[in-house]
Amino acid sequence: MIERLHKDAEFIIKNSIKAVLPDAAVKKALSNFTHTNGKVVLIAAGKAAWQMAAAAVEVLNHVDRGIVITKYGHIKGEISGIECYEAGHPVPDENSFNATKRALGMVSDLSEKDTVIFLLSGGGSALFELPLIPGDELQNITKQLLSSGADISSINTIRKRLSHVKGGRFALACAPAKVFSVVLSDIIGDPLDMIASGPAYPDNSTCDEAKAIVQKYGLTLSDTTLKLLEVETPKEIKNVDTYITGSVRELCKAAADNCRELGYETLILTDELCCEAKEAGRFLASIARTNAKTGKKLAFIAGGETVVHLTGSGKGGRNQELALASAEGIGNLESCIAIFSVGSDGTDGPTDAAGGYADTDTMKELSDKGINIHDVLSNNDAYNALKETEGLIITGPTGTNVNDVAVVLIGVTEVQ
Repeated sequence: MIERLHKDAEFIIKNSIKAVLPDAAVKKALSNFTHTNGKVVLIAAGKAAWQMAAAAVEVLNHVDRGIVITKYGHIKGEISGIECYEAGHPVPDENSFNATKRALGMVSDLSEKDTVIFLLSGGGSALFELPLIPGDELQNITKQLLSSGADISSINTIRKRLSHVKGGRFALACAPAKVFSVVLSDIIGDPLDMIASGPAYPDNSTCDEAKAIVQKYGLTLSDTTLKLLEVETPKEIKNVDTYITGSVRELCKAAADNCRELGYETLILTDELCCEAKEAGRFLASIARTNAKTGKKLAFIAGGETVVHLTGSGKGGRNQELALASAEGIGNLESCIAIFSVGSDGTDGPTDAAGGYADTDTMKELSDKGINIHDVLSNNDAYNALKETEGLIITGPTGTNVNDVAVVLIGVTEVQ
């Protein structure tokens, strides 16, 4: 039964991600776009940028020039008329800065007759960046934020104020040209000003909120950076039409459909999971324990984005940490249970894994190898532990990015 659960997990992951690829949605969005007599410039940024740009070029009759800025390893080939760049994520690097500068150059000479097709997806905060402070200082701040346990909205509230393009500033750089923006959401609730730090959307966050985040997470910032936090971001932008597509809700629905196809009675618990990854794993394990002896094939689904508070120096990501944390809670059960969590973009933290898988055998397998789950989690080293149990989920770059999904699978057991 455990082997069957593992195969079911692979089926659910593969087909759920396939269901949320952005191709059809981008083409549908651009069906509403009407060509003018002016230039058409395509700017695509984020982990799904290549996939979105390829779909856009296929449906558009003409693009004068364009650029894709995406994560290392995410470019799948050439796109006619489009320059493709790979850059750093989750921490921006010189390639991020240089490619973004190139993008700004492409929109610097446009008139009111011209249009910028702006394709935006998660990861854009690091990939689409030209900082107002030295690059190494921004990298340090980014690392502080990512290790603090802050949620993505808090992180982006800070990053917006340190950038030439975030918080609506890219849209202003395109003016007087019109911007037609297609956004693939990777943040719970689809806040347009927070997805990739909102380069083409008015910023709803405030300077006071930014300063409160600095205090809450004890960030160490230079005087120059602190002064930038006092500068308010654009609150009104008039040259942008925005079309939002894709979300974790669609991912959860796709996962549920696939679970049902395999014969599981399925319940979506939430599409707004937002807590520490370890706590999410323990919570899902408790759901499994409660339902372990019903005699039914059951599936429970939770979508969203957890966070990791770094306390160690190990290797891993939030989905791997969630899965490993769940292993403790289901390890002593006689029932056949699997819990897995995966990032829809195919990457989880600074690793080559998309997520992690654990079942009722995982804890014993690790214990037999002298590995203590509590110690591993304290060192944030889920990757190396799950590697020992074949619990790493490897998909490669998927071409989409709509948050994470975690699934509890309960195999058929006799009621005792």
